[in-house]
Amino acid sequence: MVDHVRLYRAPTTVADATEIAAWLRPRVDATVEVCDRFLDRYRDGELARELAETRVVSPYERETGNTMLGIVRYEEQALDHPERAGGVIYDGFAVQELLERRLPDEERSLDRLHVPLLDRVLGTWGADGRWHKRVNVLGPLAPVSVPGLYEAPAKPETYYREKGKHTLVSGDTPPREVLENEVEGAFLVEDDPRTTEALEGYVLQAIHYLETGEAFCEAERCRLFDAHRQEALIEAQLREPEFCSTHADRYG
Repeated sequence: MVDHVRLYRAPTTVADATEIAAWLRPRVDATVEVCDRFLDRYRDGELARELAETRVVSPYERETGNTMLGIVRYEEQALDHPERAGGVIYDGFAVQELLERRLPDEERSLDRLHVPLLDRVLGTWGADGRWHKRVNVLGPLAPVSVPGLYEAPAKPETYYREKGKHTLVSGDTPPREVLENEVEGAFLVEDDPRTTEALEGYVLQAIHYLETGEAFCEAERCRLFDAHRQEALIEAQLREPEFCSTHADRYG
């Protein structure tokens, strides 16, 4: 059983860790604590270099990492000024491992769950031979990628149709903001006011996995569902009912 959940803030994002914790407390039999940014709390002299080692260098290459001096300096600056970082995908399992190594021994046990909300994009290598962006990586330390919420699930077909129309007419890819306005509300965008509510389910997935060994729910209208498209994410995380009949008994 999970007795203690420690949720770490991502202050450069709109994700509200305090609000997520308040949603969790009546639903789980555990103490839920909110802490400051994980990357500040457990930073050491090697963190920037180790993050550089987890960078995805190509969508179709399994090998990761670039530890050239300039890249390591970029990671140092991203730790100091996270609001300036972006445009990089990191190996989610490698990030999970390097963060977990930094926990004190007394914090590493199966009855304690650490959930760092991150302002980094995480990915996992797929059986199709390419990297896929993810929202969360499950385990005793379960990083949750805030930008992954916007980028990992595929956008609706209308988005790509509008993108194709603009490209056909102008010859250039239209600015993201133009497309977002034309398909307003159909998917989550950066700094979306629905971010915190959507992330509640992804943090609960981490608790559920550690307690039951069940990674996700197969029911599309359940907050434990692993959505691969934005429409499915909105249905699972932002629409009623919150849970399928099975998980409503446990969390509803």
